[in-house]
Amino acid sequence: MFINNAFAQAPAGATSGGDLFSLLVPFALIFVVMYFLIIRPQSKRMKMHKELISSLRRGDIVVTSGGLVGKIHRVVDDSDVIIELTENIRITHQRQMIVEIRAKTETLPSDDNEEEEPVKKAKKKTTTKKRAPAKKSSTS
Repeated sequence: MFINNAFAQAPAGATSGGDLFSLLVPFALIFVVMYFLIIRPQSKRMKMHKELISSLRRGDIVVTSGGLVGKIHRVVDDSDVIIELTENIRITHQRQMIVEIRAKTETLPSDDNEEEEPVKKAKKKTTTKKRAPAKKSSTS
């Protein structure tokens, strides 16, 4: 009637080596899944972006991270380019902020020796028209 031996628990002082292994397996599986879902695709994107940045040439039509679309007027150095948005409107932009090349052009001759011509500001002609004084109408 009475149960003399309770076999539900391990005897006191006995430790099993499988506990540590069973705790580390889920962490290892989570790390492997995270590597293939997050780390590896991100490193591929970074590599592709680095190749895109290094292949920028004068005349390429590019899109910046801010959404500006323009043609590369000149590659200044390893970190900057001058982008021509429209005729005579140029901005200096960081290379790393270029996200896409819309149209790849043939390599154009470099204009590094050419001086940057200053952008001329259009002078506004201000004409003031004199208006005739308003006539007072009297209604009596």
